[in-house]
Amino acid sequence: MLVWLLCGLGLVILLLAGDALVKGAVNLSLRVGIPALIVSLTIVAFGTSAPELLIAISSVLENKPDIAMGNVVGSNTANILLVLGFPAILATLHTSECNTRKTYIFMMMASVLFVALAFTGSFGTWQALVLLGALALVLSDAFRDAHLHRKGAAMAAVEDADEVEGADPNMPWWQIVVFLLLGLIGLPLGADLLVDNASFIARDYGVSETVIGLTLVALGTSLPELATTTVAALRRQADVVLGSVIGSNMFNLLAIIGIAALIGPIPVAPEFLRFDLWVMLGASVLLAPFVFWRWNITRAWGIGLTVAYFAYIGIVLLQALLD
Repeated sequence: MLVWLLCGLGLVILLLAGDALVKGAVNLSLRVGIPALIVSLTIVAFGTSAPELLIAISSVLENKPDIAMGNVVGSNTANILLVLGFPAILATLHTSECNTRKTYIFMMMASVLFVALAFTGSFGTWQALVLLGALALVLSDAFRDAHLHRKGAAMAAVEDADEVEGADPNMPWWQIVVFLLLGLIGLPLGADLLVDNASFIARDYGVSETVIGLTLVALGTSLPELATTTVAALRRQADVVLGSVIGSNMFNLLAIIGIAALIGPIPVAPEFLRFDLWVMLGASVLLAPFVFWRWNITRAWGIGLTVAYFAYIGIVLLQALLD
């Protein structure tokens, strides 16, 4: 029972510390004159994925790389099936109003690249450099598009800053420092707690660290995205929902495994190659009609996606019990 409580405590610390780091970093950057556009494309993106990144790094350092791999693959599957599915049950996502074709194509290319590299047997230095190189290309394209989109637009600095998550133009310096310290101290502490106790749970229940990464850890780290998309769906902000899922998945594949693999090798367990990577890829393909044909994600689709996610979790746990 204690390991479950410590695992939950680690997850809570991770989520709170990640939120604190985003707020501190965003407001520090805006205070020193970095444009809000650059902040939103870089610091916020990295900050909101900080829990997954710290879990991956901690897992590699503690020689438990299956948790890192399971977390990324499981989170990407959860982001599409659950994080898009559950909000759609509450309110139809009007994705017909969104234009996410290019970012979706980038996500699919990143997914195919990731699967192809997984079949080399391990993510090491050269695989990491390939993933981070692809991330650099994606970010440079995003910068270029954003610059062209806003070129010539007269927008006040405060208005621009208000668009950035966590921005508060009136935040005092001492509060910025406190947020940064909480984030920098809390993230590694939460990651260590979660990884160590998730590993204990895996041993106690006789399942692999891969399964724990795909289920418990992945679902836990997807909770912030689920909360965000649920609120956005109720506010009829389908572009926020779809955009955040596509962006999060792309960042998980290219940045998190890319950075963690530079620290230490991440071997790919056979079960990933047989089943889980294909489920992740198949879930990504499911988005195509909503992106290219502008279908809305209705309540029926939401139920279908959510049921598919829990069916996948059931299959993963059943396979673990049979093995």
